[in-house]
Amino acid sequence: MERIWLRNYPPGVPHEIDPDAYRSVAAVLDDAFARYAALPAFTNLGTVLSYARVEELSRRFAAFLQGLGARPGDRIALMMPNLLQYPVTLFGALRAGLTVVNVNPLYTPRELHHQLVDSGAEILLVLENQAHVASEALEGTRVRHVLITAVGDLLPAPKRQLTNFVVRHVRRMVKPYRFARAISLRRALRTPASRFAAPRIGPRDPCLLQYTGGTTGVSKGAVLTHRNLVANILQVATWFTGVLLPGKEIIVTPLPLYHIFSLSVNCLSFLTLGGLNLLITNPRDLDAFVAELARWPFTTFMGVNTLFNALLQHPRFVRLDFSHLKLSVGGGMAVQESVARRWEALTGCHILEGYGLTETSPVVTINPPHLRRYTGSVGLPISSTEVEIRDEEGRALGLDEPGELCVRGPQVMAGYWNRPEETRQVLSEDGWLRTGDIARIDAEGFVYIVDRKKDMILVSGFNVYPNEVEEVLVMHPAVAEAACIGVPDPRTGEAVRAFVVLRPGAETTPAELIEHCRHNLTPYKVPRVIEFRTELPKTPVGKILRRKLREEYVAQG
Repeated sequence: MERIWLRNYPPGVPHEIDPDAYRSVAAVLDDAFARYAALPAFTNLGTVLSYARVEELSRRFAAFLQGLGARPGDRIALMMPNLLQYPVTLFGALRAGLTVVNVNPLYTPRELHHQLVDSGAEILLVLENQAHVASEALEGTRVRHVLITAVGDLLPAPKRQLTNFVVRHVRRMVKPYRFARAISLRRALRTPASRFAAPRIGPRDPCLLQYTGGTTGVSKGAVLTHRNLVANILQVATWFTGVLLPGKEIIVTPLPLYHIFSLSVNCLSFLTLGGLNLLITNPRDLDAFVAELARWPFTTFMGVNTLFNALLQHPRFVRLDFSHLKLSVGGGMAVQESVARRWEALTGCHILEGYGLTETSPVVTINPPHLRRYTGSVGLPISSTEVEIRDEEGRALGLDEPGELCVRGPQVMAGYWNRPEETRQVLSEDGWLRTGDIARIDAEGFVYIVDRKKDMILVSGFNVYPNEVEEVLVMHPAVAEAACIGVPDPRTGEAVRAFVVLRPGAETTPAELIEHCRHNLTPYKVPRVIEFRTELPKTPVGKILRRKLREEYVAQG
């Protein structure tokens, strides 16, 4: 369709960006390190690392990986929350040309095992708090090298020792684990930086394997190339031209860096602006989170609706100084109007909604920064991005007609890792990605999400795919069939509700099944409620009708 959105672009934002301005993400890093060497880059647990220090440490880690025999294209899995170790090891791996596999540190052994096997990762770096999970997941994988890091590893000596003592012996957050051989990250970072030899990295080389349920719900790795990431970095950075000033911004990063939104926008895009990233390790600890916010004149805040809502209800958050805050961005899930209005009333800063998905590195649309009111729109397509609304037959629809949102641009993934058939289902030969989301576009070019992927459940901004939860439920010997839907939840936006049919003569309880799920699923995927049924609604060919279950739930009030 005609790019009608261009006339509403913010002043100074180009219609196109050059995705080949940098050969790789490593080149973006090198440029930022050179330009902002003396400035602070990341802060966490009371410690600040400058750009120069991050450059040195990441170079050391890259040299260590090369010393292990790692070659460009090899996969390395990173499994930890927001700590200083994350950007250091992420950047080191990318500078060495490795492909990074981001892993949710809350994964169970089953979930981790699948991701390691599917990606073919040969190196795993894991926080010792989750090392017991990793030790149970390695059998049958290609992992040859395990690196262990402790929470305080990059803190100054006295603080490091105290922090690690408290984590291990006071809070008892480290469970016993055993590896045949493991290397400490602190030892790895003693590798001389001079040993690093920068490899030749191409723009179309894989940068990240970012796992997602995609549009079909089957867990798979989206191959995001260096060109994909460079494009989205530049698209996001240029969108805020004149709003964000190089070397002057402090961005709050409570969303995990293993999530593509936080990694691409908070970590990488703000790196090109010389911003300081305030890494929040555990945003669920609101008291500690708010206490940390009180220490900084933060200018930018990225979050999801549930986080904005939780903070607005915290008695000390409402007393913070918001005089420096000039940009708030909501992603991952829809921002509710009531939350947006309360946030603006308190902070004086409107929440800009955006839209994206893992397969687009991730940003597709953002509202212009000069917008000062809630509209329910997810914004305009960003530079070099085309969008189109299509019907079920793939025909383009007109303005305000709802249909499937399709996207084309340099940020669209290369495909799904080792899944050519599933790639063909969503990605056309001419580069159009079928998102699976239902949307409409108005006469000004603003995009509105009408409905989400048909069966996906969105819990606190994280995708939960019913297939996976149902598979875990039927692993229980008493369960014959299971179906899951998303139901409204005031705290998490949506929660998982499961419907279960038991095997003849079998007995169990909802509590027992929920406990079974806790052993096999990340907490946000665990059903909040389990309802027993004698049968589930099905199509004539036997496919379970989740839509019917949703309708029944709504009818019951």
